[in-house]
Amino acid sequence: MGYVLNYILFLLPIFVTFILVRKSKKIAQTRAKLPPGSMGWPYIGETLELYSQDPNDFFAAKQKRYGEIFKTHLLGCPCVMLASPEAAKFVLVTQAHLFKPTYPKSKEQMIGPSALFFHQGEYHTRLRKLVQNSLSPDAIRILVPDIESIAISTLDSWAGGCLINIFHEMKKFTFDVGILSIFGNLDAKYKEELKKNYFIMDKGYNSFPTNIPGTTYHKALTARKSLSKILNYIVSERKERSPGNRDLLGYLMNFKDENGNHLTENQIADNIIGVLFAAQDTTASVLTWILKYLHDYPKLLESVKAEQMAIYESNERGNRPLTWAQTRSMRLTLKVILESLRMASIISFTFREAVADVEYKGYLIPKGWKVMPLFRNIHHNPEFFENPHKFDPSRFEVSPKPNTFMPFGNGVHACPGNELAKQQMLILIYRLLTKHRWKVVGYQSGIQYSPFPVPNQGLPARFWKDSCTPREG
Repeated sequence: MGYVLNYILFLLPIFVTFILVRKSKKIAQTRAKLPPGSMGWPYIGETLELYSQDPNDFFAAKQKRYGEIFKTHLLGCPCVMLASPEAAKFVLVTQAHLFKPTYPKSKEQMIGPSALFFHQGEYHTRLRKLVQNSLSPDAIRILVPDIESIAISTLDSWAGGCLINIFHEMKKFTFDVGILSIFGNLDAKYKEELKKNYFIMDKGYNSFPTNIPGTTYHKALTARKSLSKILNYIVSERKERSPGNRDLLGYLMNFKDENGNHLTENQIADNIIGVLFAAQDTTASVLTWILKYLHDYPKLLESVKAEQMAIYESNERGNRPLTWAQTRSMRLTLKVILESLRMASIISFTFREAVADVEYKGYLIPKGWKVMPLFRNIHHNPEFFENPHKFDPSRFEVSPKPNTFMPFGNGVHACPGNELAKQQMLILIYRLLTKHRWKVVGYQSGIQYSPFPVPNQGLPARFWKDSCTPREG
């Protein structure tokens, strides 16, 4: 009898604790409710509604109806949308450990599962530090002359009045700069093989993931395997000499953890392809928008050109290479870049997934739900940017309020290559406005998504060296 009594006394605190925990959970769940919004049709949710219109109109209408926190159901997933700076900071910075990066498995397979932006925690921290070191101001300063050479070669290839798709050509330019930052001066044979296979992979990245021979997705996966082989050859050759530390490949190859383990060849390949992918389309999209806005505002174009011509003249009419210090003096040009980033909002939102039930401002974000901070909604909110639909670089004479301007994301997963992106934009604009002129052809308003927003048809245009007279058409 005494044994039974002792057993009951032993279990009683555990039982009481269990009841209290369950009761507290029920109280918390009663207090917190799902955000307002519509989940749409079973399974497909509101996906068709999203893709049948401008996505920005979809999200803006939802925000107007439900407020800055609302729920929906997209691409087979329940989602919570956040359209306030405070909420974005909550998810991306202060409580980032509660929200993991999330991507469709097909996209992880394409880039490579070891790429840093698919991870969080210690592995992500270590890899991010390597990328940041390879793209530090000191590293970028050394690259300025080489980036200028790429800009000169790119623009010269456009000259002569041939019709080009600006967005497609900008992708080639940003790819070449990406290769430079990753490998330094890479052998031409490897560069061309990387470019050929990368663009096949890039074309299939957003295609329907059907791995059947002949499909775009299957071709992309085949090209991805070829990229790994080429990168392994490059790594093997680099091992025969000193890997060096001046480029990303050198940092990746020289890395050792606390146990002395190096990164595997697959980890190196995944992170190189990930960096290329993250840097290429986004920067190319912004550059295309910059040319559109300069085209649309002739007086602004003249002012930016005057700023660039002053530097050009001080460099013996371009006979001396551009310097890092000179790019830092391009104040008006930088404001044009920042305003283009705000207006276009290339990264309209980012995906996270709640790793636990989270309560925010009285609303429940259930574990497993996707969480999407809406950068574009914040960038176009008149509370933070007066007349937000007006292109006005002068607004950046004063720094925006914290967490209201996030063109490169925020927190531990913010783009580590943002300074390189801005640097190549400044350099290309310098060479374009001092040596070339262009005319947009068959200009149409509107936006296309590929998947990033770009002007319709990629902004077709003709380019000439400044000494030539452009023909009509």
